Amino acid sequence: MLRYTLLRLALFVGSFAVIWGLVYLRVVPAGLGKSNLLWVMLLALVITAPLSYVLLRGARNEAAAHISQRVENTRRNLAANRSQEDAADDATRAAQG
Repeated sequence: MLRYTLLRLALFVGSFAVIWGLVYLRVVPAGLGKSNLLWVMLLALVITAPLSYVLLRGARNEAAAHISQRVENTRRNLAANRSQEDAADDATRAAQG
């Protein structure tokens, strides 16, 4: 998951740098007044979203598989704990009755 997040961040930073360069070279229009930084950030976000969907598919699938495995392990551990509690409760009730 951390790898995927870092890849997305790197893709954003790269897009930001390219767009900043294009704005500096006046290929892309600059924002109004002092909104230039905000304009470049928003444009980088808009461009990064579809790029990350296509370019980071493998990393996203690995992260999803890792999370799914952790959830399954947690469910298994909770079920095991539940059965231990049930067994202890049954043993206590049998000893009392």
